[in-house]
Amino acid sequence: MKIQAIAACVVGAVLCGPTASAQSAAGPSSFVARYQARVTATQSEQPHWVTPLVTVTPRLEQEIRTDFVRQTTPKLYTTWNYGNSKGLELIPERHVELIFNVPPFFDRTTPGLQDGFGDVSFLAKFRFFSRNEEHGSAIVTGFLAATVPTGKNGNGSCCAVVTPTLAAGKGFGQLSLTSTLGGSLPVSNAKGLGHTMTWNNAVQYRLAKTGVARLFWPEVEFNSNFYSGGSNDGKIQTFATPGIIVGRMALSHDASGKPGRLGLTFGAGEQIALTHFHNYNHGIVLTVRMPF
Repeated sequence: MKIQAIAACVVGAVLCGPTASAQSAAGPSSFVARYQARVTATQSEQPHWVTPLVTVTPRLEQEIRTDFVRQTTPKLYTTWNYGNSKGLELIPERHVELIFNVPPFFDRTTPGLQDGFGDVSFLAKFRFFSRNEEHGSAIVTGFLAATVPTGKNGNGSCCAVVTPTLAAGKGFGQLSLTSTLGGSLPVSNAKGLGHTMTWNNAVQYRLAKTGVARLFWPEVEFNSNFYSGGSNDGKIQTFATPGIIVGRMALSHDASGKPGRLGLTFGAGEQIALTHFHNYNHGIVLTVRMPF
């Protein structure tokens, strides 16, 4: 796919650039070296929690990410979502993150429903406030997401949708709390699609500051949708999502042995319906991320 090819080229330049530039006359003053140094400085100003499974973090991240989700309907039909609308995340400016997502692919067993790709989506973050662990461990960020109706075989929306969101987080030692609240605004056919308010909350605990245990972040999330208008008017859907994230494991080190920016993070969890109304239950969520 074109999007994947572009993402691969961008990431390849970022990952390989510092090595190549170190061998050139430009040295550490190259564009890639300056870019990565600025990203490191930007992230040093915010808490260093790990990104939850489902809840979008208010922290600014730079990584490649893909998720795999299996959902089981009340009639026991399953849908695999390959990609789960994740992709390339970049920090082009001190307060800004841009996310370019690869369209998900749906593999369905429900009779009458076809497999196919879903909608293209994008997300922009603007960090209003941040303090790292030494200065209060807190953050407030605004999101603006957009989906474009590119899905095939009924695997996407009929219309473009914009979703503004406000996110905040606070750390207390090894414990971190994250909450996001947003609502969908269909660009057209608002009466047919209705509006969905999404409220996500994540509680995470880092097992240790040092040693192997520092890589383990058990968590529980509460993911809620409140529907107004459309076919689900007045309904509420809430999931509890226990899980664990493992990372960030360094994949590179500098000359002094200090971990570099390239790393690996992965995790797993299960979405368990808490409300009578739910489109699926016991959803398995798997995530793989490569920060750089």
